[in-house]
Amino acid sequence: MSDSQDRLPTPCPSCSPDLETVHEVLSPGGGSLTVRCSECGHVHKIQPEAEREVTLDVVVSQDDESFTANVTTPAEETVELGDEFLLETEDVLATVRVTSIEIGEMKRADSAPAEEVETVWTREVDNVSVNVTVHPQDGRQEDSRSITVYVPGDYEFTVGETDSFGDDEFEIDAFVVRGDAEGYERDRYEQPGDTVLAKDAKRVYAYDETTRAWSAW
Repeated sequence: MSDSQDRLPTPCPSCSPDLETVHEVLSPGGGSLTVRCSECGHVHKIQPEAEREVTLDVVVSQDDESFTANVTTPAEETVELGDEFLLETEDVLATVRVTSIEIGEMKRADSAPAEEVETVWTREVDNVSVNVTVHPQDGRQEDSRSITVYVPGDYEFTVGETDSFGDDEFEIDAFVVRGDAEGYERDRYEQPGDTVLAKDAKRVYAYDETTRAWSAW
């Protein structure tokens, strides 16, 4: 019903009882709105229309596990890939990111009105696991190893900087960005200073610093 936060169309009982005119919203009160007609200046109260809502099935992935929850949202709200929202249920409170939108049997979309959506597929981004490929200092690919680190979603990995997790210490060499991440111009970054949020990182590549640290000691 609302065109903007401060103006909306509604009939005026003084000058236009059968047709909508633009009204200025003066103040809410007791579940009603006090408005002033822009045509004649008449001030009156109206009852705002109740916003129609729908309930969506949401599948949340957490590493190798997943669970299903439900969320209620305005029917006309647009659901888009990459959207993040707070999911609150009796069992979990987490920020999740939309990774896929199912609008019908075997049909997927990049965006759709909530009333057309059957299932929203998401992954948790509050706390995430990041796969890191660690190369030895001599660069021999056959001796590379893969580890998984667990960090907050807003943790930053920066090319050229050294990170330590438990017994592992490594210098970031490059990273690959997830397909659902926004704000990145390409998939792979490898220039010193390039930074990725953990929730956006598909994989991080690094050189082992553990041996060097022991040698220096």
